[in-house]
Amino acid sequence: MKTNASQPMGLFGGLSGKLLLLTVVFVMIAEVLIFVPSVANMRLRWLQDRLSTAAAAAVVIDGLQPVDLPRSLQKETLMATGTRAIVLRKDGTSRLLAKAEMPASVDDQFDLTDVSLPTAIRDAMSTLFFGGDRIIRVYGPVGDSGMGVEVVLKDANLRKALIRYSVNVMLLSLLLSFFTATLIFFAINRIMIKPIRKLTDSMQSYSDDPEDPARVLQPDDGRDELAVAGRHLATMQVQLQKTLKQQKNLAALGLAVSKINHDMRNILASAQLMSDRLADVDDPMVKRFAPKLLRTIDRAVGYTNEVLSYGQASESAPRRRRLKLGELIDEVRDMMAIDPDTGIEFIAQVAPDLVVDADSEQLFRIIHNLCRNAREALAALGEQEPDSPRRITVFGQRIGSVVGIIVDDTGPGMPRKARENLFTAFRGSARSGGTGLGLAIARELVLAHGGTIALVEKPLAGTQFRIEIPDRPISLDDYRGRNAHEN
Repeated sequence: MKTNASQPMGLFGGLSGKLLLLTVVFVMIAEVLIFVPSVANMRLRWLQDRLSTAAAAAVVIDGLQPVDLPRSLQKETLMATGTRAIVLRKDGTSRLLAKAEMPASVDDQFDLTDVSLPTAIRDAMSTLFFGGDRIIRVYGPVGDSGMGVEVVLKDANLRKALIRYSVNVMLLSLLLSFFTATLIFFAINRIMIKPIRKLTDSMQSYSDDPEDPARVLQPDDGRDELAVAGRHLATMQVQLQKTLKQQKNLAALGLAVSKINHDMRNILASAQLMSDRLADVDDPMVKRFAPKLLRTIDRAVGYTNEVLSYGQASESAPRRRRLKLGELIDEVRDMMAIDPDTGIEFIAQVAPDLVVDADSEQLFRIIHNLCRNAREALAALGEQEPDSPRRITVFGQRIGSVVGIIVDDTGPGMPRKARENLFTAFRGSARSGGTGLGLAIARELVLAHGGTIALVEKPLAGTQFRIEIPDRPISLDDYRGRNAHEN
């Protein structure tokens, strides 16, 4: 079932909602990391305030020596400081200044002289989660006087203060996280989510009808990554439309070619029957050209059969055998039938004993396509520059197990557009009205042989292609059998 990618997804179903939720979570995590040491500091400050208050009272009481405070005044002092006992340490001695009902023992004691952060955090968490009814003893210095003060108190008020502080911090953290998340939500939604949604909507709309030019994305003129992505997407959509249009045209062309080729095969079959009768005509000229005509018609019939199967598969696998390259090039020259009046020379520089391991029909098509392109270029050059030399030269040589074939002409050379689209069907033609199929077919056939074909840069005017056809690897038994046969 087809789904609509642009349908609403709920607040937390889209990127913006997820971003809002994640921002709240991350801010809360950050607040927790800040909260733990802040609670520890708050506890130390609370205890330090109690010590400072008790120290102020202790100094006053100590100044009344040797008079002891009345019991009622001691209770008022302890209530004012929130303690149960106050001890003053001075000159190495300790003096109990005020006390209430003293417990038999204390649950814990803390020295505020020098407290490390891990210790402060541990003690704060212990008080927050497990305190409330414990009796603790706290002692610390009184300024820089060298005196110290010690108090005994219950940690219930301390725990209540920690709880109030924690609740306030949590509420403030929630408020801050939601406020921050809201600002980020609107900023990111404006900067990222809307452009991303525009891209996804364009892709959805384009996929519904890729051939409609109106569905191509209209990119923004920004310089950020999303704007660049939008321009690339628009370019890709335009290129895809061109490709789809070309593929559609090629499909229509392939159907038309198949229909034409079907009828052409019937016509060639009739021509083949009539050409067979020419072999019985007792005329020297007919006897000379009849074999070549038969060969040409047979080749044309073979081509038509291959064209009909081209839409279903690629070129058939080469049926390789060892053949003399010079004889094949002579067939190409005869097939070219260059009129001497055109002034075009065809020169073959191939050793008579040069043998190539290839499919004779496919290698014929490769060389014939290249030579035909060269002839057409030279014919056009003759119309523009009648006195210029016009020559097609085919070289052949063997280097080890590779046969190199060079097709060279003295024409005007290939234009830049043809070089950029070399071996591309319908785009790599060097002349107006050409299809570029000749080079595309030649390249496919060369690759089927495991070889290479390339345009060679040359200092003089003209075009030069180099083909390399490697021999097939042979088994040891075949090698021994061939040597035995030769010996």
